[in-house]
Amino acid sequence: MDEVTGGTGKARVIVIGNQKGGSGKSTVAMHLVVGLARARYRVGSIDLDAGQATLTRYIENRRAFGEKRDMDLPGPEHMPLAPGTSAEADERRLEQAMLAFDEQVDVVVIDTPGTDTPLNRAAHGLADILVTPLNDSFVDLDVLARVDGETLNITGPSPYAQTVWEAKMARARRDGTTMRWIVLRNRLSHLDARNKREMEEALNDLAKRIGFTVIPGLGERVIYREMFLNGLTLLDLKDKGSGVDMKMSHVAARNELRGVLQALGVDAG
Repeated sequence: MDEVTGGTGKARVIVIGNQKGGSGKSTVAMHLVVGLARARYRVGSIDLDAGQATLTRYIENRRAFGEKRDMDLPGPEHMPLAPGTSAEADERRLEQAMLAFDEQVDVVVIDTPGTDTPLNRAAHGLADILVTPLNDSFVDLDVLARVDGETLNITGPSPYAQTVWEAKMARARRDGTTMRWIVLRNRLSHLDARNKREMEEALNDLAKRIGFTVIPGLGERVIYREMFLNGLTLLDLKDKGSGVDMKMSHVAARNELRGVLQALGVDAG
């Protein structure tokens, strides 16, 4: 069975989400979209973050750069979607957007805002795979759980963890399927710091309690910010015309990305 599409013939939905900004959601979404496209999947993408619209701008930059350099840069069929006037209207508009992709794509990647909105919740309810990027700090761990400051013991789930649980239950009631939840440790330090080890222990403990899988994400690297303006990803750097001289740090970053894609069942080559 295909790990991404599930072998059902129906487009699978991958949601990139948490309820905190600055965790690298759009960077992860863009690299996932391009990884899927390079693996020959037909990809659709939806940007629900109308305020920043980072994924939308990233894709616009990519198309403009490809045209300027006469490069065939693989990418998605993209659709930005702003919040409407009511929760019911938002759910209908998201359903319509998904119907527009029906039978046209294999996978839909949805990038969400770092706020709790009806549109965001509706997207979580559609997820076959939920990817939650999390910066490697206890400030960001608060997105998932409440932690005792002295003992570092987990004292309870966060409102976002409760939202994901409710989305899982709603999904199970609706069609009897399950959501796979992946927490991606993003912007990892390359030093073996005490904070890094304590975060790992806390996340592994929490994973058993509320049901997610922890995987290493992308390191903290300047290259991600540099690539945005041209709409490039790590998977494009070897292409003729990218204008980027490959360095050892880029090779290491590509290996990190391959690890993320493989954990999601994507072989981007």
